[in-house]
Order: sequence, then C-alpha cells, then structure tokens
Amino acid sequence: MCNFPPKETLTIEFKSDKKALPDSDIIDAVVAFANTEGGELYLGIEDDGTVTGLHPSHRDITRLTAFIANKTIPPVSTRATILTEGSLQVLRISVPKYNAIVASSTGKIQRRRLKADHTPENVPLYPYEIPHRLSSLSLLDFSAQPLPDTTREDLSATERERLRNIIRSYHGESTLLELDDLELDKALRFVIKIGEDYVPTVTGMLIIGRQERLQELIPTAESSLQIMDSGQLRINETYTLPLLASIEKISNYFASINREDELDIDMYRVPIPHYAPQAFREALINAYSHRDYSLLGRVRVLIEREGITISNPGGFIQGITYDKLLDAEPHGRNPILADCLKRIGLAERSGRGIDRIYAGSLRYGKMLPDYSSSTATNVKLYLPASRPDKNFIKLLTREQEKLHRDFTIYELMVLNQLKDSHHLTVKELAATTGTPAYKLEVTLETLTAERVIRASKQGKTLSYALNSKFYKIPQDSPHLIKEPITDYADYNERIMKLAKKKGNVTRADVIALLHVSPAQAYRLLNRLKENHQLILTGTGKFSHYKPA
Repeated sequence: MCNFPPKETLTIEFKSDKKALPDSDIIDAVVAFANTEGGELYLGIEDDGTVTGLHPSHRDITRLTAFIANKTIPPVSTRATILTEGSLQVLRISVPKYNAIVASSTGKIQRRRLKADHTPENVPLYPYEIPHRLSSLSLLDFSAQPLPDTTREDLSATERERLRNIIRSYHGESTLLELDDLELDKALRFVIKIGEDYVPTVTGMLIIGRQERLQELIPTAESSLQIMDSGQLRINETYTLPLLASIEKISNYFASINREDELDIDMYRVPIPHYAPQAFREALINAYSHRDYSLLGRVRVLIEREGITISNPGGFIQGITYDKLLDAEPHGRNPILADCLKRIGLAERSGRGIDRIYAGSLRYGKMLPDYSSSTATNVKLYLPASRPDKNFIKLLTREQEKLHRDFTIYELMVLNQLKDSHHLTVKELAATTGTPAYKLEVTLETLTAERVIRASKQGKTLSYALNSKFYKIPQDSPHLIKEPITDYADYNERIMKLAKKKGNVTRADVIALLHVSPAQAYRLLNRLKENHQLILTGTGKFSHYKPA
C-alpha cells in the first residue's frame, strides 16, 4: 500500500485517468514542471486526493516515457513508476527541472505557479517572461544587451565624471582613469560596436545614462526609499536615476541616520555603529547588481525602528537558497554589470559580497542578516536593529589583536553560534552556520589550535565551546536560555503537543513556548524533522513544520 502525497503543490499534480487523460494534457503538465521546479505527476488520482485508478492505455510506461521525449523540445527525460493502492494502480511520472526553456512539439510553453490560496496551476510562459527565466538559469546576461535606437549621446557626461570620482574614492582600477571617454566606455562594456557605430548596452545606460533616456528605455531601473517612524511614513520617495546616483543618494541618507557609540577595550576605543556601514553598502549594491531588470518593480529600501529591509525583483539564481548563501558559488544574474561595479571599486572584487554583509554585522556583535522572507521572484534582506553584544566585540578585538589577523567569515559564524549555545557538535554547527563540512573542519581545527575554542567529548560525541575565559554571557537577556539543552524529551513533547494542537509550528512558536534562542529553536525543530516526527513545508516566511 502506497502513501501518496496528501494534496497538490508546486511540485505535485494529480490527474484523473478514469477516461484516459489526453496525451496533450500529459505533455502540458510535463512541460510546466520542467519549466519550474520539476515535480511528480500522478495519473489516477482526483484533485481532492481520491485514488480512482490508472486507465489501461497508460500502463505501458516504456512507450509513455518515449512518447513524452518525442513530444517535448528539448526532449524531457522522465521516469515512470506504477504504484498500487489496494486493487487500483497509479502512475507516477517524475519530471526533472530543466536548465533551458522547454516547449511541447506544437510550440506550447507553460510553467507552474501558486495561486493566492496556495493551490497550484499551469499557466502560459509568455515571451516577456522568457528573459527572466533565462537569466535565473544563468543563460542570459540581460545587462550585456545593446539598446536599440540609442547612441552614445544618451550617456551622461556628468554621470561619467561621477564614475571617475568613485574609482578614485573607492580605489578602483587606476588604469581606467587613464582612458578617454570612449575607451572607458569600451573597457567597462558600456557600449558595443554594431556596424560603424557604438551602441549603449543596458549596463552603460544603467550606470551613466541620461536620466530622461533611462526612464524611457529601462523603466524598471526604479528605486524607492521609505522611512517609517512610530508607524508613520516620514519619507516616501520613488525615483529613476542612474545606479551610481541612486546608490549615492541612499548611502548619504543612511550615513546621516546611522548613529555611532564607542566601547573602550583595553587601550583601544572601538566605534560601534547602529548598523555596520560595510554590510549596508554591500547589501545595497547587491540589490542593484543582482536584480532582474526584465521584471517590473524597484529596489526598495525601508528603514524602520526595528531594522532595515532591502529588497529587489528577481529571486535567487538557480542552485542558490537563502540558507546556503555563504557556500554559494559567486555568480550573478547580470555578470557585465557586476563586473563593472567590482572594477570601479564599489562591489567586493572576489564576488563574495555576501561575506561582507554577514561579517559586517557579526564583527559588531549584531544579529545575523535575514534572507528568509525571499521568494522565487524577490530577494529580501532584513538587517535587524539589534543591540551589540559588547562582550563578543571584546572577544573578537582582543583575539584578533593577539593573533595579528582578522577572523574569517566561517570563524565568525562558529564563534557567534557558540556564544549563544555553548556546547555544539559538528553536525549542529554545520546546520546552524550553513558551513560545508570540509570548511567547518578546518575552521574548528584552527580555532582550537589557537585556543579560542575548546573541544570536549560527551560519550562518543565531540562538541565545541568558547574558552570560558574569553567570553562572559550578557546579563541583559534573561528571557533566553543560554545553557545547552539537555532535557530533549520534555522539549520535544511540548513542541509536538503544540504542533498537533495548531496543525503546524514555526521557529517563532518554539522561541515563545520554551524561551530558547533562535539557534536552539532551529536545532530542536531540526531534530524532530530528522526523527520523522515533523515535516518541513514552505520556504522563507511561509515555512513551518507539520506533524508527520
């Protein structure tokens, strides 16, 4: 007896086969899966999940998979399996996600999406959506495209001078300053030669385009700055400016409101800003660099008392998820634009700007940046306005001074987790820091050898903790449990009781229920998931755990 999925999702679809589902409907469903996230098509199950059985004409799975391959372009390789429910049969067709646009042999292109009620549907993939799909697969650099009906006269001399000043101020490639205007445009790929003329590219127009032409040619290059104060919208500006002007405008406002305190550490006086300037700047530049300019929308900066939100249209590139950002291969949606921002000195040159965003917050003892509200079509970063952990800042400052080096981002992540949770195993550190095992092993060995952390065995399990003489637990957070959790049975029982009562449970629920830290809540839920007591569903802010 088989346990079929309880309902349809973005990656699960049921089709009735009592009257033999038409071949065209099967092909449409396969194409939609291939153009989205892949998935499984079940023939012989009604929309409400009732099993009604497979039609005899679909029991030859070899012929069916060959038919699907012949009727899709490029050919989609599927895997078909016949499952049994009592005396009834169901056919499961597994469809992979394709790194290309897939169409039926008749030219029909579809994709899957979730409706407002979170039920799935198949809809056409329209021509204007194809650039977005290709850029998310890293198959198209929209920023490298030439703009028709434009000339170099559409580029602004004022913005080009702003560009030269940025190269000087941010120590970009000095050789760029030696070039004349045309050579500079060619070097940064602001123009491309078509016939006898040089035509501006999307990157050229975005960086140094004249404002009125930018609004006309790339209306998606829009920015929004909003300031909320005690629930009141104090500033609400929306404008279309060249990128360098937009970044400068928002950065100047940020600098004017970013207060700074000081902390005396031994012989040093360490400034502690309300928000880490390098984290904010890198996050802002990332939003402009990686946004999808083929989609309507804007780069939005929302400053509230609780924190700063920076969002941009276009989800993460395929293969990148918000919980694995530190281990993601550095590649973006707009390579030419990103390369320009690196060469002029604005963006991190190694392509690891995400490291700066995380390290900038951690070095000041702040809460971690949060990407969990990102969706498939929008990246949203939240920088919490958290109080600094002064003891942690003292630990970092003293140890870095003693070691004559800065801690790496992976070392900072490990130290940040250990300060909240004390003893953690390698598996727990890998889960909470998102650090791959091979990098985590080297990080732990280095920190142990330098006596910043210590290793100890509890039975057969090796765990790590901060050296007690380096760090003292802040006394201003009595509501959070800082000691390692030992009574898992009691906590697990209380979590499961809440999950069954509500139907689901979130990390915030666990924090409120047990008064534990966010990292401890994550580990408790993850343990229950690994023990098959809870099932994780949804992503980002919609993620929650249901009883298995």
